Amino acid sequence: MHSQENPIEQKRIVRTTIPGPHSLELEKHREANCAQALKPGLPAYIVSGDGAILVDADDNQLIDFASGIGVTNVGNRNPQVNKAIKEAADHFTHTCFLNVPYQGFVDVCEKLNAIAPGASEKHSALFSTGAEAIENAIKIARNYTGKNRVVVFDRAFHGRTNLTMSMTAKHKPYKAGFGRLAGDVYRIAGSYPLRDQLSGEEAAEKSIRHIEQNIGTEDLACIVIEPIQGEGGFVVPAPGFLPTLQKWCKDNDVLFILDEIQAGIARTGQWFASNHEELEPDLITIAKGVGGGMPLSAVTGTKEVMDAPGPGSLGGTYAGNPIACAAALATLSYIEDHQLLERATAIEGIIREELEPLLEADMVAEIRGRGAMIALEFSTASGAPDPERTAAIAAHCRSQGVIALTCGMDGNVIRLLPPLVIEEDLLRDGLNVLRDGITKTFSN
Repeated sequence: MHSQENPIEQKRIVRTTIPGPHSLELEKHREANCAQALKPGLPAYIVSGDGAILVDADDNQLIDFASGIGVTNVGNRNPQVNKAIKEAADHFTHTCFLNVPYQGFVDVCEKLNAIAPGASEKHSALFSTGAEAIENAIKIARNYTGKNRVVVFDRAFHGRTNLTMSMTAKHKPYKAGFGRLAGDVYRIAGSYPLRDQLSGEEAAEKSIRHIEQNIGTEDLACIVIEPIQGEGGFVVPAPGFLPTLQKWCKDNDVLFILDEIQAGIARTGQWFASNHEELEPDLITIAKGVGGGMPLSAVTGTKEVMDAPGPGSLGGTYAGNPIACAAALATLSYIEDHQLLERATAIEGIIREELEPLLEADMVAEIRGRGAMIALEFSTASGAPDPERTAAIAAHCRSQGVIALTCGMDGNVIRLLPPLVIEEDLLRDGLNVLRDGITKTFSN
C-alpha cells in the first residue's frame, strides 16, 4: 500500500483488463450485499489514490478525469488536506455546532464570505451535502420573501432528495418510481447556444416571458440555476443570459440563486463560475470541491437574506462537521498557495489544444466549458444526439485506464473534470486516449 511518504507515480499503467479479476470478485460481493440501485458505472474497485491517479484492486493505475464528480479539485490524498484531517481528528471528531460550537465552522464561513462573488456583506451556513445546501437555500428564500414558488431550468440537476429530485430535470434514473414530487417547482427553458442559436439576451427574454405568462411573480420566491450545468451536459449559457435573468429578478423581488456545487471552488478558473460574468447572486450553493474529499456544503449569501430565518431554524446533526471544516480550510488555502485558479485556466488551454482539431474534422459537435470543466458533445451526421458513439468512446477510455464520465439529457456528452493538480504529461496522455477513442469510432 502506498503511503504519503511514498506517493504513487503519476502515470497510467494498465496491467489487466479493466475491471480486472480482483475487482470482479469484489463486484460479486457488492451484488450480494448492497442495494442494487448502487451499481457502479465502472466496477474497478479503488484501493489507493494520489493526485490524479487512482489504483484499483488489480494494481491498474487509472487517470482520474472525474475527480469524484468534481470533488477532489486539489487531488486525491492531498498532503495538506490529509494533515489537517489527522490533526482535527486528534482533537475531537464531532459535536453538533448548534449545541456546542467550534472555531473551524466559523472560520470556514468567514473564508466563504470572503471569496463569494460581489461586494455585499455576506453570511454563510454549513451543511453536509449539495442537496442539503439546495434545500436550505430554498428554505431561506421562502422565509425571506414570504413566497413559495421556485423556478428551475431544463437539464438541471440539483440533487436526489424529494425537493431537489423535483428540481432535477432528468426522469430516469433520478425520479422514476419514487412517488409524488414536491410542489411549487416550475421548469422552464434556459440557454443552450449549440441547439437554440439564441443570444443570451434573446434566450433570457424567452425564459422571462414564460415566467410572466405561466407562473407569475406574486408567489415566486426564487430562480435557481447552475451557471454551468453539470449532469445536464456542461451547458454554458450564452453571454448575457444570466445577467439579464438576474436584473429581472431584482426588478421583480425574486431571489437569484446560483447552484455552484459542481462549477465552484476554482473549477472554472475562478473561485466561482459567477465571477466570469461579474454576478452577485442573492444566494450561492457550495459543495463538492470545498471539502477536499470530505462531506461539506454551504449556502452563502447577502447578510440580509441569510439572516432572515430565526435562531435554530437551520442546521443538522452533521452540518459543518469539525473534521470536514478542517479539510475545507486546508483545501481553500492549498488552492490559493498553489495558484490553482490559474492552473484550471491552463488545463482548459491544454484540453482545447489537444481536442479542438476534432471539431475541424467534424468528429465533435461542440467543445464547451470553462477551466477544468470541459465537455464534448457528439451528434450524428443529421445533427441528432449520438449516445451510442458517446458510450463507445467512454468504454474505450475505461478499457485503457482513463476514467471519463458521460452526461447530458441524451447521454451524448463526455465530461472532463480532472483534478486541478494533474501534471501536464498525465493530462495529455489521458486526452490522447480520449482522442484515440473518438477517432476509432469514426473509423469503424
